[in-house]
Amino acid sequence: MSETVMSLEETARFLDRDFPQMNAGGRHYHLESVGPLSARMRLDYHERHLRPGGTVSGPSMMALADYALYAAILANIGPVALAVTTSLNVNFLRRPGPAALIAECRLLKLGRRLAVGEVAIRSAGSEAIVCHATGTYSIPPEWGDASAPATRPEP
Repeated sequence: MSETVMSLEETARFLDRDFPQMNAGGRHYHLESVGPLSARMRLDYHERHLRPGGTVSGPSMMALADYALYAAILANIGPVALAVTTSLNVNFLRRPGPAALIAECRLLKLGRRLAVGEVAIRSAGSEAIVCHATGTYSIPPEWGDASAPATRPEP
């Protein structure tokens, strides 16, 4: 696959429109890029995402991983709001520094019914991975029917 079905701007608009709760109380999640089977998302460093001790909380990192996976899938299959997470496995590897977090997502499989991907999360400016996640999404059967975009990837 050489390009995405949805551009960066189209994917970001869809996420903002259909999931406004992700930025409730201020814009914290920023989709930075989408590509063939990939996405990059940033979570701003903000006190609302901190846990006692001043580190970014596990739930904030899990949300970032899940949201980045969803963005990568949407960019590659089109606006399918009912694609849902069926599993998310998260490994917290080290304490993130006091900086924004960057999630680099790579889809390992993008089929008609399932998408599987992995996410590496780093503190901005650091090469060390602070969190690694793998996830599976269920794609609704309607995506594989004749009403789906003609440019969808083949499994």
